[in-house]
Amino acid sequence: MLGTILAESGGADLLADVEKLRHAVIGAREGTVEGEEITRLVGAWPLERAKQVARAFTVYFHLANLAEEHQRMRALRERDDAENPPSESLAAAVRAVREEGGGEESLENLLEGMEFHPVFTAHPTEARRRAVSTSILRVSAQLEAWHAAHEGSSAAAEAHRRLLEEVDLLWRTSQLRYTKLDPLDEVRTALAAFDETIFSVVPQVYRSLDAAVDPEGTGTRPPRALPFVRYGSWIGGDRDGNPFVTHEVTREAMTIQSEHVLRGLEASCDRVARTLTAYSNLTPADKDLHEAISTAKAGHPGLMAEIGNRSPNEPHRQLLLLAAARLRATRERDADLAYPGVESFLEDLRTVQNSLAEAGAVRQAYGQLQHLVWQAETFGFHLAELEIRQHSEVHAAALAELRAGKRPSERTEEVLATIRVISWIQERFGVDACRRYIVSFTRSAEDISAVHELASYALPEERRPVLDVIPLFETGADLEASPHVLAGMLDLAPVQRRLDETGRRLEVMLGYSDSAKDVGPVSATLRLYDAQARLSEWARENGIRLTLFHGRGGSLGRGGGPASRALLAQAPGSVDGRFKVTEQGEVIFARYGQEAIARRHIEQVGHAVLMASTDRVQERERAAAEGFRAHADTIAAAAQETYLDLIGTEDFAVWFSQVSPLEELGELRLGSRPSRRSAAKGLDDLRAIPWVFAWTQTRVNLPGWFGLGTGLAAVQDVSLLQRAYREWPMFASLLDNAEMSLAKTDRTVAERYLALGGRPELTRKVLDEYDLTRVLVLRVTGHERLLENRAVLSRAVDLRNPYVDALSHLQLRALEALRGEEADSLSEQDQQHLERLLLLSVNGVAAGLQNTG
Repeated sequence: MLGTILAESGGADLLADVEKLRHAVIGAREGTVEGEEITRLVGAWPLERAKQVARAFTVYFHLANLAEEHQRMRALRERDDAENPPSESLAAAVRAVREEGGGEESLENLLEGMEFHPVFTAHPTEARRRAVSTSILRVSAQLEAWHAAHEGSSAAAEAHRRLLEEVDLLWRTSQLRYTKLDPLDEVRTALAAFDETIFSVVPQVYRSLDAAVDPEGTGTRPPRALPFVRYGSWIGGDRDGNPFVTHEVTREAMTIQSEHVLRGLEASCDRVARTLTAYSNLTPADKDLHEAISTAKAGHPGLMAEIGNRSPNEPHRQLLLLAAARLRATRERDADLAYPGVESFLEDLRTVQNSLAEAGAVRQAYGQLQHLVWQAETFGFHLAELEIRQHSEVHAAALAELRAGKRPSERTEEVLATIRVISWIQERFGVDACRRYIVSFTRSAEDISAVHELASYALPEERRPVLDVIPLFETGADLEASPHVLAGMLDLAPVQRRLDETGRRLEVMLGYSDSAKDVGPVSATLRLYDAQARLSEWARENGIRLTLFHGRGGSLGRGGGPASRALLAQAPGSVDGRFKVTEQGEVIFARYGQEAIARRHIEQVGHAVLMASTDRVQERERAAAEGFRAHADTIAAAAQETYLDLIGTEDFAVWFSQVSPLEELGELRLGSRPSRRSAAKGLDDLRAIPWVFAWTQTRVNLPGWFGLGTGLAAVQDVSLLQRAYREWPMFASLLDNAEMSLAKTDRTVAERYLALGGRPELTRKVLDEYDLTRVLVLRVTGHERLLENRAVLSRAVDLRNPYVDALSHLQLRALEALRGEEADSLSEQDQQHLERLLLLSVNGVAAGLQNTG
């Protein structure tokens, strides 16, 4: 189809050039075409044609990704068997817990304490414009219609025509942003996932769990599945290093979120109400429902008269129609009719539910009405808790000014205004709408105390917001010191008060991105594992119900990868039924773009949370950790040494910016946040996202594997490492993630990028480590080729790689011209064309590898 559109839009010559490059890169993979031939082919095109070809391959990847999604959805439908639940589903977890001999009491305890708390962040890792994402969704809808239509029918012909129309529009839609996103654009982009999938999928997941626990009774009794998903958001709340997130933005972000959820609840409530045509003679109202309607008639006689005329003798329907009207009034700020909070709305729903159940209409009480109850319990009137994040140094500077009695600077005033906005949000939307305040680079308990002290400067005591101040430990040294910091927190009066109010619940955030950039992927993995174990032990000793908040990125170099697999590799006791994690950038669209995939993702995480909290899984992890830990330390030490030796090389940062499109990434306008925390150009101030993104573009993927080969070689006992891979989930996860990174690495293409830096000794160091890592990962895993045990993923990577090569060759043409000796003599027009070609290829490589940062 894309070929048809290319020929129609750009002529047969464009399609022919695209095909020439496609055949050439496939031939290079097969050994029949030399890389120099491809370089000459790409270099001979005018820049305008090179840009068109880059766009063609980028659109191809959007369509290929979509086709894979639809194949996955078909596979999920085919595997949906109530008698034999698919692996990594909630039903499979329930069955496993029962079969392990824990019994119903053990299962009930696990379900009662289960929590999954995904937090959406606006980290700039979504390379697609929102217009492109929306266009892809329209293509998806037409693809579904085409598959559903009978072959040869008029419906199939029309679906095919519409599909071509949407593919044509995707081709004609600019792949690049012309204006930089502001934080509220990011809020609206993320909320599309709530509107299109999450709001409707979450109650389906709860129903799935309820049916797994008691398949015969679900829908005819009070649910045994409790709502265990709670969404959070940093979008509009994370101001660490982002001057564009102000207190006004935070206030508006929550207002927008509330608008979306109230519209969703109103639509759901109205839909349930209109279908609930239970006649009073057959389904009489109980006393509480009668009283609720009488009270409503006294307070709102005109509205209730109108509802009564529309639904005579249907009392259950009447109260739900009133509830829908009250939700609309809440959204429109009509104080006379509005609900004061979500609990009042839930009270009305339960009044209807209890009356239906008492009248014998249990299927009406616990069917679609229960889904609405679950939605209200999960999303409230705020949709997702808006979390605030700021750097500890900002707080320290603000306090220094205030304690000295100086006139507050603009930045200090902004800190105080943010705390006042938190108070306003809690007054309007409830405490749970915004109470978590994360402190980046927490080094001591004083960093936590600082936030509470700042609140005392911002507001009088009676108006201060409820604050759960959460330490974020990011670097290797901070992870080591984390238990000591928490011990100091217990001495703080505000922390003690909150522990008393919450049943001694405490939250700690662990940063995967900066720790990996700081000490390398291998050492960071071990340090995070150790930190989890030490913090869990500390929590047990101090009677704390600890929740670890995992700041994982989308890419493997930032702690990404399948969340369910990572969960089962956590330190024993560190999950304990609760999992909180960031979901960033392209991960949001990938996991929540389609209902079936969103449901599968939540079920997989739910399954892993339950299984990771069982005694059997924890004992297996504990025994393996004890048996192999000394060897893991050997691996980590050697890996860290070689990693630090690389990045500590003189002028490494300059070399890195020469061999990658690092400096040009800002022109993609991926998000509102700058790529660096300050104007400095060193590695220390570079954020982890552009660090990983740039390495991904070079096809080196260094943050996902560098140092592992040296680490494995230091053990000198392959059979022992093979046993560790079989028996220790943490170690297996480390090697599996590295294997995936290696599979997406292309040594030949990478060598050309590395040569741009003009430092052959660094090129040799990187490639030698790649060769060693690849050999030893294959030897330890027992695989003859990368991803041998993951056939579907392996095939997808193999099919994609040649097409990614095409975009890499186009990108290299641009980079070599922009980095070469004649760069200063380029005309302004050629400079612009080359930069645009570079950015188009960056976009396409990100789509092809399905990873940015």
